[in-house]
Amino acid sequence: MKRQIPGLHQQAQSQDDDLEGLFLVRVERAFYRWHPQKPFFAVRLAILEPKEQAGQAITGRLYCTPKALWKLNWFLRDFGYDPDLLGRDEVDDRALVGLRGVVRVSHTKLNGRSFLNLESFAPAAEWEELSVAPISAREDQEARRDL
Repeated sequence: MKRQIPGLHQQAQSQDDDLEGLFLVRVERAFYRWHPQKPFFAVRLAILEPKEQAGQAITGRLYCTPKALWKLNWFLRDFGYDPDLLGRDEVDDRALVGLRGVVRVSHTKLNGRSFLNLESFAPAAEWEELSVAPISAREDQEARRDL
């Protein structure tokens, strides 16, 4: 039996494609995926702020290759991961769930596919300062133009 579902074709793109910028997030899920060349942690982040996107989720990868360990370390430090575990080079998937922090998200297109980039991280305590920074910069530019 065929069914007509209005609007189905419009939902073909991932909602991640619409999300770019700074977000205050909480780790919902994290799991390690082994790959011969590029092992990674797959993370699902629930957006807490800004309120317009609250409830949506961002999914991304944090690679565990020698060249990418700096970024995984940055994520773990800024999201408040247990320093004792980090000092022993241990990452517990269950200990990641519930961690909060700020993430900057962008997209890259490669061969017709869109990939989400987890560009940078900051502690959750810095959200207020970081979330108003673009507005202040814009106001500063407008003030300079008026002079």
